[in-house]
Amino acid sequence: MKINDFDAVVLLSGGLDSVVSVAYIINKLKYNNILALFFDYGQNTSKQELNAAKNICRFYNIVLKDIRLDFLSELTEKNPAPCVSEYGLDDINLCLNTAKSVWVPNRNALFLNIAASYCDKYNIKNIVIGINKEEGQTFPDNKIEFIDIQNKVFEYSTQCHPKIIAPMASYTKEQIVETGLSLNVPLKFIFSCYNSKSQKHCGKCESCKRLMRALKNNNQESIINQIFD
Repeated sequence: MKINDFDAVVLLSGGLDSVVSVAYIINKLKYNNILALFFDYGQNTSKQELNAAKNICRFYNIVLKDIRLDFLSELTEKNPAPCVSEYGLDDINLCLNTAKSVWVPNRNALFLNIAASYCDKYNIKNIVIGINKEEGQTFPDNKIEFIDIQNKVFEYSTQCHPKIIAPMASYTKEQIVETGLSLNVPLKFIFSCYNSKSQKHCGKCESCKRLMRALKNNNQESIINQIFD
């Protein structure tokens, strides 16, 4: 397959949002030829995330490109994300503290611009990102407004003017899991943890607690037992 035959470039972290977004564009938008970009910027769980991305790409027969951003590692805090309770997920101040502790300067904008460079070079028309409504409350680059602004930027910074698609942007985590189940997503492959040193989720950080709550509310105890310590 030639690189300019791709329907979309996908930002694939191996986490819930990006994985379900992949399944959505394959099943609902009928995108068959996808280039996935995985970014290693020195995050604590880069190895586990890459392993998840590889498993997903094998499952869906997707081309994966692993991109190292060593300079971003120098700007990224390596401290563990704070532990939270399930009740703490609805405490905006507590979640803002988590967002501050795991913030990577200009991360999503940087990733989208790299994807746009691939699109511009090879005339690929779509970029897919996995963002969600819940974390949009504390991460401004998870908001639909951010996507709208980036799309306007690409009208000036690229010649092919790719469009960003964020299928899960208006969904809660519970709704994303529900969508994933309806699309037969292999949830056992996802990795959405900030802190774990193993292939299993720590079950204590905010990302884990959000995922666990969403799985519980969708009666997915078997998946919880598979992917959490």
